[in-house]
Amino acid sequence: MRLVKTVITALILSNAVYGCAPLIIGGAAAVGGAALYSRRGAGTFFNDEGIEWKTRHAVREERDVNSQIHLNIISLNGIVLMVGQAPTEELRARTEEIVSGAAKVRLIHNEMTIAAPSAFMSRSSDTVITTKVKAKILGVMTDNNNDGLRTKVVTDNGIVYLMGLLSRAEADAVTNAARQVGGVQKIVKLFEYTD
Repeated sequence: MRLVKTVITALILSNAVYGCAPLIIGGAAAVGGAALYSRRGAGTFFNDEGIEWKTRHAVREERDVNSQIHLNIISLNGIVLMVGQAPTEELRARTEEIVSGAAKVRLIHNEMTIAAPSAFMSRSSDTVITTKVKAKILGVMTDNNNDGLRTKVVTDNGIVYLMGLLSRAEADAVTNAARQVGGVQKIVKLFEYTD
C-alpha cells in the first residue's frame, strides 16, 4: 500500500504543474485499486505497466519499423502479448526483437499478422468487442471472486485474447462468457493457471 501511495504522490506532483492533477489522481487510484485486486501483487503489476511503456517506447524509437506497423503490447506477469499487423515477416520479427529487449519479459506471444495496418473502422469495431467482452465477464463469479477483474481482454481483427492468472475453473467461466459476445471471431486463451 505504501508503494501505491508513493507512486500516486509522485504522479500528482510531477503532473500538477501541467494542470492534470484531477486526471492523474483518478487514473492512479484506478491503477492502484487494480494492482491491489490482482493476484500478481503490486510489484509485478507495476513491472507489467513498465514493460508495456518501455516496449512501446522502444518500438516508437525505431521509426522505420513503427511507421509501417500497427501494434498493441500487453504484459501480464512478465508475459507479453503482441497483436497488430506488419506488412512483412521481417518487420514482424524485427518488432518482436525490439520488444524482447525489455527487462523482465519472460515470454512473448507474437500474434501480429502479416498485413497492412488495420483501418480505423476495424480498430473501432475491435474496441467495441473488447468493451462488450469485459462487460460480459464482469458478471462471472466463481469462488466468491469476480474473475472478470483479473482478466485482460484484447481484441484484434475480431480475435479476442484473454490473459490472466486464474484457476482452470475461473478461466473456463471467463472464456464461456466471452464466447457469448457477438462479433467475436475466435478466442485465444493465454492464461497462467493457479492450479
